Amino acid sequence: MPNTKSAKKRLRQSVLRRDRNRADRTRFRHALRQFREAVAAGKFDEAQTLARVTGRLLDKAAAKRVIHVNKASRLKSRMSHLLLASKSAA
Repeated sequence: MPNTKSAKKRLRQSVLRRDRNRADRTRFRHALRQFREAVAAGKFDEAQTLARVTGRLLDKAAAKRVIHVNKASRLKSRMSHLLLASKSAA
């Protein structure tokens, strides 16, 4: 446990940041899961909308440094590839 006044403040701040980061991470992971389920079900219009929403969430998470910028890019690229591949297969 922290002893000094400044260490106690740092602990409070880190707890708040951790909770916010967890919420952001959960939000975009849930959106990714919804997108993948929509593609698997063949709901391409819904998947297109979810791809836009998920891409925005990934960009926000990357801007806040919750995830790395390259990871956000990679996930967005994989989403678009999955959507195009499944559309052409169907």
